[in-house]
Amino acid sequence: MILADVVGSVTATIKHPVYSGRTLLVLQPVEGAGEELLAIDTVQAGVGDRVLALREGNGVGQILGTGRVPIRSIIVAIVDEVEQA
Repeated sequence: MILADVVGSVTATIKHPVYSGRTLLVLQPVEGAGEELLAIDTVQAGVGDRVLALREGNGVGQILGTGRVPIRSIIVAIVDEVEQA
């Protein structure tokens, strides 16, 4: 799981059928200043939201209930607050 900020959205007119009807967002990881990534949105996140994303294809298929899919990252939660000890 990674903590990331939603920094944009993606629009595609031609895509794999599994992406049909799904929102694709651009995420910027919070820690480590990693590269931006694309993730399917399942929680109605938007630009400016801080989210939790899963970056593992097998887990994505399980969450979507579709088995193997050509999706590597999925947003699983909108983060309200982060508290560090």
